[in-house]
Amino acid sequence: MEITNNSGFSTDCMRCPRLAGFLGQVRSDHPEYHARPVPPFGAEDPHLLIVGLAPGMHGANRTGRPFTGDFAGILLYRTLHKYGFSSAPDSVSAEDGLELIGCRITNAVKCLPPQNKPEPAEIRQCNGYLGEEIAGLEAGAAILALGTIAHQAVLRALGLKLKDFSFGHGAVHALPRGMTLYDSYHCSRYNTQTRRLTAEMFESVFANIRNNLPRS
Repeated sequence: MEITNNSGFSTDCMRCPRLAGFLGQVRSDHPEYHARPVPPFGAEDPHLLIVGLAPGMHGANRTGRPFTGDFAGILLYRTLHKYGFSSAPDSVSAEDGLELIGCRITNAVKCLPPQNKPEPAEIRQCNGYLGEEIAGLEAGAAILALGTIAHQAVLRALGLKLKDFSFGHGAVHALPRGMTLYDSYHCSRYNTQTRRLTAEMFESVFANIRNNLPRS
């Protein structure tokens, strides 16, 4: 079943031939998987938009919900719940009843890429969807970029120069319309297991966001 939203995004999108072909093979190998472009999830009018990289093979690509069903989502949803952005600390499936509060999660690339590595042209092709999502945010909204690719995708979507906004964990950047971009290392298994990103580091970013947003 096709899923669309007010950003113009559709789960039937096939703009990137390599990704569309790869997802076709994944659907054949795993017919029970979502294995299509993954739609954003959360509040329709969020105060906070979280931007990840792309769906994971056995996470969002399987469940159809961003950061749901894989390791990367464990820390993210636990932290969202702690800071009042989620109704529950665990996101297990798209039918588990969890709701996001004043928050929305999306990805820079909506399709699972081979080896979790989207090509630059695919990131650019998908950037229009992200641009529409950002354009729909209220003035003063916060955007959290999880990793460098998400950070750069946000800037491209806004027509800003990458050289003027350096990525760094905990960095904060002023954006047009009073919006603010917050940076964090991605909450991937690799980053957390190597302790490049700890729970305390991740929570400090969310604490900063929460302190600068109205209580939702």
